[in-house]
Amino acid sequence: MKKEKISFCLNIIISFVIFFIEPAFTQNKSGTTIGQFLKIEPSARIVGIGNAGASLSGGISSVFYNPASLGRLESNDVEFTYNKWIADITYNYMAAGIKVEGIGTFALVGTMLNSGEMDVRTVEQPLGTGERFSVKNFALGLGYGLMLTDRVSVGLQLNYITEMIWHSSLTTFGLNFGVQYQLLDKGLTLGASVSNFGARASYDGRDLWLNYDMNPRKYGDNDQLPAEFRTDAFALPTIFRAGLSYRFNFDKDYSILIAADAIHQNDNYQSVAIGTEISLLEYFSLRAGYRNLFLPDLEGGLVLGGGIKKDFAGAYNIRFDYAYADYGRLTEAHRITIGLGF
Repeated sequence: MKKEKISFCLNIIISFVIFFIEPAFTQNKSGTTIGQFLKIEPSARIVGIGNAGASLSGGISSVFYNPASLGRLESNDVEFTYNKWIADITYNYMAAGIKVEGIGTFALVGTMLNSGEMDVRTVEQPLGTGERFSVKNFALGLGYGLMLTDRVSVGLQLNYITEMIWHSSLTTFGLNFGVQYQLLDKGLTLGASVSNFGARASYDGRDLWLNYDMNPRKYGDNDQLPAEFRTDAFALPTIFRAGLSYRFNFDKDYSILIAADAIHQNDNYQSVAIGTEISLLEYFSLRAGYRNLFLPDLEGGLVLGGGIKKDFAGAYNIRFDYAYADYGRLTEAHRITIGLGF
């Protein structure tokens, strides 16, 4: 039975690769999807490892990269991330995982992005109309993961997604799902996941309303006829990740984790993420990596980070992680994550 489950999971991974890599040689489609905030990686720990998280587990932070990591969660876990994003945009992320013995692990995930207020500008009034607007994005996810065998885990997460720009908005749903397979005990682990697989959506709202006369030369000239713009429906930024990781345990006080992911997006070219984490004295971690390798027109890519973890009598632990990411001409982003395991 175990062999059948493992074979089933490996077939899923192979199917993912064939389905998503096949269109890899088509043209770049940057800027053709909605929900771009869903691509912002939240975890300071995994960002510090180059965003190579498809095969990682051990904390709730891994659920963003692969919901199958929920099955490997050893205890209840909560994390909060503050991200000083590009152009002073505010980004906050929260994830909580509750482990239920004999059933699996459930997760609640929330993502919020706020641009802050900006001036409304038009062609006639390029310096501003005196009005202000903002962009607000929100996603709420419910996840579930379990161990199929002692080495194979699967998981999925359903997401409610909404975007608001001034008086217009869109709402849709997306699905994340994945699998992880630990080939060696406390050693090599494979992972594959799909994020943001969902329905297309379009904007609607009173910003699209206008008064318009389609043919002023016919039936009189009346420019107060009510009309409405219609926007196209666009897909979510679907991402396929396939990765592997291996931890070298030298002794209880010193270990090195190496991880790498191959990433395919439906709105961009393929790329690779690589990174490493050095753990010292079971308390301190140093991290470095590179994201979006081989991506054309790459802006930056280097990521660095570190973390502190403190266990209290084996009952609970507190974690503090920081990550710096270079975005080239867009300067840098700084992430701070605080976690609690219990």
